[in-house]
Amino acid sequence: MIYVLIKHPNNLPLNTIYMNLTLPLENPKNYDLLLKKSSEIGFTMPSDIYVGCLLKTLVASKPNSRILEIGTGIGLSLSWMVEGLDQKSKLISIDNDLFLINIVKAFFKNDPRIQLICKEAGTWLKNYSGGLFDLVFADSWPGKYSEIDHVLSLIKVGGFYVIDDIIPQQNWPEGHHGNIKKLITQLEARKDFTITKIEWSTGIILMTKRN
Repeated sequence: MIYVLIKHPNNLPLNTIYMNLTLPLENPKNYDLLLKKSSEIGFTMPSDIYVGCLLKTLVASKPNSRILEIGTGIGLSLSWMVEGLDQKSKLISIDNDLFLINIVKAFFKNDPRIQLICKEAGTWLKNYSGGLFDLVFADSWPGKYSEIDHVLSLIKVGGFYVIDDIIPQQNWPEGHHGNIKKLITQLEARKDFTITKIEWSTGIILMTKRN
């Protein structure tokens, strides 16, 4: 058997070319400024850029939608989701850190599609009485490690539930692996959702609600 080594015209390894192709074509409007602000204030939990790309794509698949983000942070994931949002859609993002919420509001204050709420997410979820959501991105303890059943009940049939940071991270507290294992077991047991576990970026679970 003869093996042929195929080289790229620029003599770069094929895996290098592939990795370059995984970078986003263009960052969202506010992304670079938010990333700079994150560095300025010492915010150590910014969202991964690849998670943002995925969220943008998923949001774009849901026209005239209702989107929920649990855990605004510095607004990096929000900036990606806004890029996928059409003009008839609405996005709610919740965080209990007033300092961060005020920073994010300064960047998105002129967009009527976005509602930023400063409240403890578990309390907000329990009191929420509005419509169902087409996508929920849970990036905080409530909605991911607690109140999971309630959050999943708020998703429309055909809607997405997205979580990240499933692969071990440097900033995980001791014993967090057990939380992840319990979470995955709980999500895998759901018969009303399909589940895809993706070993990519920071580790992603993508679920879709069945009819």
